[in-house]
Amino acid sequence: MAITFLEKRKRLKSLIPILVGIILITAVIIWRGFFAKKPTTVPPEIIPKMFQEVQINFQTLENPVMEEFQIFEKTPPLEGEIGRENPFIPYFK
Repeated sequence: MAITFLEKRKRLKSLIPILVGIILITAVIIWRGFFAKKPTTVPPEIIPKMFQEVQINFQTLENPVMEEFQIFEKTPPLEGEIGRENPFIPYFK
C-alpha cells in the first residue's frame, strides 16, 4: 500500500512543473493575442515614395548571346477522352 501511495505522489510531483509550464505558455499566447498592438496602416501619400518605377532594359534582348537561345516547340493537344464519368468512384473495386 505504501509503495503505490508514494509512486502516485512522485508522479504528481513530476506532473506539476509540466502543468505549470502549459499554463504559462497558454497565458503568454492569450496575452499576446489580446493585448498586442494593432498593425498601423501606411498613409496613402507615403506609398508612392516606397515603390520605385520599374525600368526594363530592352537592349539586353538585342545581345548576341540572347539570339543563340532556341524557341521551345509547341506541345500538341491531348487526344482522346479527358476525365472519367464519375471521378469520385475508386479505380478498383
